[in-house]
Amino acid sequence: MGSTAIPRIMGILNVTPDSFSDGGRHADPVAAGLALREAGADIVDVGGESTRPGATPVPLDEELRRTIPVVTALVKAGVPVSIDTMKAEVMRQAADVGAVMLNDVSALAADPASLSVAAACTADVVLMHMPGDPRTMQSLASYDDPVTDVIAHLQARIAAAEAAGIARSRLIADPGIGFGKGVAHNLAILRQLADFHVLGVPLMLAASRKSVIPSVIGPTPPSERLPGSLAMALRGAEAGVAWVRVHDVAETRQALLMWAAMR
Repeated sequence: MGSTAIPRIMGILNVTPDSFSDGGRHADPVAAGLALREAGADIVDVGGESTRPGATPVPLDEELRRTIPVVTALVKAGVPVSIDTMKAEVMRQAADVGAVMLNDVSALAADPASLSVAAACTADVVLMHMPGDPRTMQSLASYDDPVTDVIAHLQARIAAAEAAGIARSRLIADPGIGFGKGVAHNLAILRQLADFHVLGVPLMLAASRKSVIPSVIGPTPPSERLPGSLAMALRGAEAGVAWVRVHDVAETRQALLMWAAMR
Protein backbone atom coordinates (compact mmCIF):
# COMPACT_ATOMS: atom_id res chain seq x y z
CA MET A 1 0.00 0.00 0.00
CA GLY A 2 1.22 3.51 -0.78
CA SER A 3 2.54 5.78 1.95
CA THR A 4 2.16 9.18 0.32
CA ALA A 5 1.31 11.84 2.89
CA ILE A 6 -2.02 13.54 2.33
CA PRO A 7 -2.63 17.28 2.62
CA ARG A 8 -3.75 18.47 6.00
CA ILE A 9 -7.43 19.35 6.21
CA MET A 10 -8.84 22.69 7.29
CA GLY A 11 -12.52 22.36 8.19
CA ILE A 12 -14.69 25.38 7.41
CA LEU A 13 -16.84 26.79 10.22
CA ASN A 14 -18.79 29.83 9.06
CA VAL A 15 -20.53 31.67 11.89
CA THR A 16 -22.23 34.03 9.46
CA PRO A 17 -25.86 34.36 8.36
CA ASP A 18 -24.90 34.93 4.71
CA SER A 19 -22.05 32.64 3.67
CA PHE A 20 -22.49 31.36 0.11
CA SER A 21 -22.55 27.72 1.20
CA ASP A 22 -23.61 27.30 4.81
CA GLY A 23 -24.58 30.69 6.17
CA GLY A 24 -26.79 30.44 9.24
CA ARG A 25 -26.64 26.65 9.25
CA HIS A 26 -24.97 26.16 12.62
CA ALA A 27 -27.28 26.78 15.60
CA ASP A 28 -24.41 25.67 17.86
CA PRO A 29 -21.14 26.63 16.15
CA VAL A 30 -18.96 25.20 18.92
CA ALA A 31 -20.60 21.79 18.53
CA ALA A 32 -20.17 22.09 14.76
CA GLY A 33 -16.47 22.87 15.22
CA LEU A 34 -16.01 19.88 17.51
CA ALA A 35 -17.74 17.71 14.91
CA LEU A 36 -15.34 18.92 12.21
CA ARG A 37 -12.41 17.97 14.43
CA GLU A 38 -13.93 14.56 15.18
CA ALA A 39 -14.43 14.03 11.43
CA GLY A 40 -10.71 14.49 10.85
CA ALA A 41 -10.02 18.20 10.48
CA ASP A 42 -6.46 19.12 11.42
CA ILE A 43 -7.61 22.67 12.10
CA VAL A 44 -10.99 24.44 12.21
CA ASP A 45 -11.26 27.77 10.37
CA VAL A 46 -13.71 30.11 12.12
CA GLY A 47 -15.10 32.92 9.97
CA GLY A 48 -17.51 35.67 10.98
CA GLU A 49 -17.70 37.65 7.73
CA SER A 50 -18.82 36.27 4.39
CA THR A 51 -16.36 36.83 1.55
CA ARG A 52 -18.65 35.63 -1.21
CA PRO A 53 -18.72 37.87 -4.31
CA GLY A 54 -20.57 41.09 -3.50
CA ALA A 55 -20.67 40.45 0.25
CA THR A 56 -21.34 43.40 2.54
CA PRO A 57 -18.63 44.07 5.15
CA VAL A 58 -19.44 43.22 8.78
CA PRO A 59 -18.76 45.81 11.51
CA LEU A 60 -15.81 44.99 13.75
CA ASP A 61 -17.84 44.60 16.94
CA GLU A 62 -20.24 42.18 15.25
CA GLU A 63 -17.43 40.07 13.80
CA LEU A 64 -15.78 39.90 17.21
CA ARG A 65 -19.10 38.92 18.81
CA ARG A 66 -19.56 36.11 16.31
CA THR A 67 -16.06 34.67 16.35
CA ILE A 68 -14.09 35.18 19.56
CA PRO A 69 -16.38 33.16 21.88
CA VAL A 70 -16.32 30.29 19.38
CA VAL A 71 -12.54 30.43 19.00
CA THR A 72 -12.15 30.55 22.78
CA ALA A 73 -14.41 27.55 23.38
CA LEU A 74 -12.81 25.42 20.67
CA VAL A 75 -9.29 26.20 21.89
CA LYS A 76 -10.33 25.26 25.44
CA ALA A 77 -11.63 21.96 24.04
CA GLY A 78 -8.22 21.26 22.51
CA VAL A 79 -9.12 22.04 18.89
CA PRO A 80 -6.49 23.79 16.74
CA VAL A 81 -8.21 26.92 15.43
CA SER A 82 -7.68 29.28 12.52
CA ILE A 83 -9.40 32.67 12.28
CA ASP A 84 -10.70 33.67 8.85
CA THR A 85 -10.71 37.47 8.86
CA MET A 86 -9.45 40.61 7.13
CA LYS A 87 -9.51 42.67 10.34
CA ALA A 88 -6.38 43.14 12.44
CA GLU A 89 -8.27 43.43 15.73
CA VAL A 90 -10.08 40.14 15.10
CA MET A 91 -6.71 38.53 14.35
CA ARG A 92 -5.22 39.97 17.54
CA GLN A 93 -8.03 38.84 19.82
CA ALA A 94 -8.20 35.39 18.20
CA ALA A 95 -4.45 34.91 18.59
CA ASP A 96 -4.66 36.11 22.19
CA VAL A 97 -7.15 33.34 23.03
CA GLY A 98 -5.13 30.67 21.23
CA ALA A 99 -5.78 30.66 17.48
CA VAL A 100 -2.75 29.14 15.76
CA MET A 101 -3.43 30.37 12.22
CA LEU A 102 -4.56 33.64 10.64
CA ASN A 103 -6.36 33.13 7.32
CA ASP A 104 -6.72 36.43 5.45
CA VAL A 105 -8.27 36.49 1.98
CA SER A 106 -6.63 39.89 1.43
CA ALA A 107 -3.13 38.58 2.25
CA LEU A 108 -2.80 41.08 5.13
CA ALA A 109 -3.55 44.02 2.81
CA ALA A 110 -7.12 45.04 3.75
CA ASP A 111 -6.30 46.41 7.21
CA PRO A 112 -3.17 48.58 7.61
CA ALA A 113 -2.54 47.06 11.05
CA SER A 114 -2.68 43.41 9.94
CA LEU A 115 1.01 43.03 9.12
CA SER A 116 2.12 44.32 12.51
CA VAL A 117 -0.49 42.28 14.38
CA ALA A 118 0.56 39.13 12.55
CA ALA A 119 4.22 39.90 13.20
CA ALA A 120 3.55 40.29 16.93
CA CYS A 121 2.09 36.81 17.38
CA THR A 122 3.28 33.29 16.60
CA ALA A 123 0.36 32.05 14.49
CA ASP A 124 0.91 30.80 10.96
CA VAL A 125 -0.47 33.10 8.26
CA VAL A 126 -2.37 32.21 5.08
CA LEU A 127 -1.87 34.78 2.33
CA MET A 128 -4.55 34.48 -0.35
CA HIS A 129 -4.78 36.14 -3.75
CA MET A 130 -7.77 38.40 -4.28
CA PRO A 131 -7.93 41.50 -6.50
CA GLY A 132 -9.74 44.34 -4.76
CA ASP A 133 -12.24 43.22 -2.12
CA PRO A 134 -15.27 40.88 -2.08
CA ARG A 135 -17.52 43.64 -3.40
CA THR A 136 -15.30 44.47 -6.39
CA MET A 137 -13.20 41.39 -7.08
CA GLN A 138 -15.26 39.86 -9.89
CA SER A 139 -15.11 43.12 -11.86
CA LEU A 140 -11.31 42.96 -11.57
CA ALA A 141 -10.96 39.45 -13.02
CA SER A 142 -8.55 40.42 -15.81
CA TYR A 143 -5.14 38.82 -16.25
CA ASP A 144 -2.40 38.68 -18.86
CA ASP A 145 -1.77 35.16 -17.58
CA PRO A 146 -3.66 34.09 -14.45
CA VAL A 147 -0.98 31.76 -13.10
CA THR A 148 1.92 34.16 -13.65
CA ASP A 149 -0.05 37.15 -12.37
CA VAL A 150 -1.29 35.39 -9.23
CA ILE A 151 2.20 34.09 -8.45
CA ALA A 152 3.61 37.62 -8.81
CA HIS A 153 0.95 39.02 -6.47
CA LEU A 154 1.64 36.35 -3.86
CA GLN A 155 5.39 36.89 -4.15
CA ALA A 156 4.82 40.57 -3.36
CA ARG A 157 2.64 39.77 -0.35
CA ILE A 158 5.18 37.24 0.95
CA ALA A 159 7.86 39.93 0.64
CA ALA A 160 5.64 42.42 2.50
CA ALA A 161 5.04 39.90 5.28
CA GLU A 162 8.74 39.16 5.65
CA ALA A 163 9.57 42.88 5.64
CA ALA A 164 7.10 43.31 8.51
CA GLY A 165 8.93 40.69 10.55
CA ILE A 166 6.84 37.58 9.80
CA ALA A 167 9.14 34.60 9.31
CA ARG A 168 8.76 32.80 5.99
CA SER A 169 8.38 29.57 7.96
CA ARG A 170 5.01 30.88 9.21
CA LEU A 171 3.60 31.63 5.75
CA ILE A 172 1.18 29.63 3.58
CA ALA A 173 0.04 30.75 0.11
CA ASP A 174 -3.45 30.27 -1.35
CA PRO A 175 -4.08 31.11 -5.05
CA GLY A 176 -7.65 32.13 -4.25
CA ILE A 177 -9.89 29.93 -6.38
CA GLY A 178 -13.14 31.83 -7.01
CA PHE A 179 -11.85 35.19 -5.79
CA GLY A 180 -11.73 37.66 -8.66
CA LYS A 181 -11.41 34.94 -11.26
CA GLY A 182 -13.52 33.60 -14.11
CA VAL A 183 -13.91 29.91 -14.83
CA ALA A 184 -11.01 29.86 -17.31
CA HIS A 185 -8.74 31.53 -14.74
CA ASN A 186 -9.75 29.05 -12.02
CA LEU A 187 -9.19 26.05 -14.27
CA ALA A 188 -5.79 27.34 -15.41
CA ILE A 189 -4.70 27.71 -11.78
CA LEU A 190 -5.97 24.24 -10.91
CA ARG A 191 -4.15 22.72 -13.89
CA GLN A 192 -0.91 24.50 -13.00
CA LEU A 193 -1.06 24.31 -9.20
CA ALA A 194 2.39 22.76 -9.05
CA ASP A 195 3.81 25.97 -10.55
CA PHE A 196 2.97 27.75 -7.29
CA HIS A 197 5.72 25.86 -5.47
CA VAL A 198 8.06 28.52 -6.88
CA LEU A 199 6.77 30.68 -4.01
CA GLY A 200 8.82 28.62 -1.59
CA VAL A 201 6.09 28.32 1.05
CA PRO A 202 3.45 25.62 1.68
CA LEU A 203 0.33 25.89 -0.46
CA MET A 204 -3.34 25.83 0.50
CA LEU A 205 -6.16 24.99 -1.91
CA ALA A 206 -9.55 26.37 -0.90
CA ALA A 207 -11.89 25.27 -3.68
CA SER A 208 -14.65 23.46 -1.77
CA ARG A 209 -18.13 24.06 -3.21
CA LYS A 210 -16.85 27.00 -5.28
CA SER A 211 -18.74 28.31 -8.32
CA VAL A 212 -16.18 26.84 -10.70
CA ILE A 213 -18.10 23.56 -10.23
CA PRO A 214 -21.46 24.70 -11.67
CA SER A 215 -19.52 26.72 -14.25
CA VAL A 216 -18.20 23.41 -15.57
CA ILE A 217 -21.05 20.96 -14.97
CA GLY A 218 -24.14 23.19 -14.98
CA PRO A 219 -26.38 24.66 -12.27
CA THR A 220 -25.74 22.93 -8.95
CA PRO A 221 -26.48 24.32 -5.46
CA PRO A 222 -23.53 24.47 -3.05
CA SER A 223 -24.86 21.56 -0.98
CA GLU A 224 -24.64 19.27 -4.03
CA ARG A 225 -21.06 20.11 -5.06
CA LEU A 226 -19.27 17.40 -3.07
CA PRO A 227 -18.09 15.33 -6.08
CA GLY A 228 -16.57 18.36 -7.77
CA SER A 229 -15.04 19.48 -4.48
CA LEU A 230 -13.42 16.07 -4.00
CA ALA A 231 -12.03 16.17 -7.53
CA MET A 232 -10.34 19.48 -6.79
CA ALA A 233 -9.02 18.27 -3.42
CA LEU A 234 -7.44 15.30 -5.19
CA ARG A 235 -5.99 17.63 -7.80
CA GLY A 236 -4.47 19.61 -4.96
CA ALA A 237 -2.99 16.48 -3.42
CA GLU A 238 -1.54 15.46 -6.78
CA ALA A 239 0.07 18.90 -7.09
CA GLY A 240 1.59 18.70 -3.62
CA VAL A 241 -0.44 21.25 -1.67
CA ALA A 242 0.06 21.17 2.09
CA TRP A 243 -3.52 22.10 2.99
CA VAL A 244 -7.03 21.74 1.60
CA ARG A 245 -9.78 23.92 3.06
CA VAL A 246 -13.10 22.08 2.87
CA HIS A 247 -16.67 21.90 4.11
CA ASP A 248 -16.96 18.09 3.92
CA VAL A 249 -14.14 16.88 6.13
CA ALA A 250 -14.86 13.16 6.52
CA GLU A 251 -15.53 12.66 2.81
CA THR A 252 -12.41 14.59 1.83
CA ARG A 253 -10.25 12.65 4.26
CA GLN A 254 -11.55 9.34 2.93
CA ALA A 255 -10.89 10.38 -0.68
CA LEU A 256 -7.38 11.59 0.15
CA LEU A 257 -6.50 8.43 2.09
CA MET A 258 -7.61 6.24 -0.82
CA TRP A 259 -5.68 8.44 -3.25
CA ALA A 260 -2.56 8.07 -1.12
CA ALA A 261 -2.98 4.30 -0.82
CA MET A 262 -3.09 3.96 -4.60
CA ARG A 263 0.04 5.99 -5.26
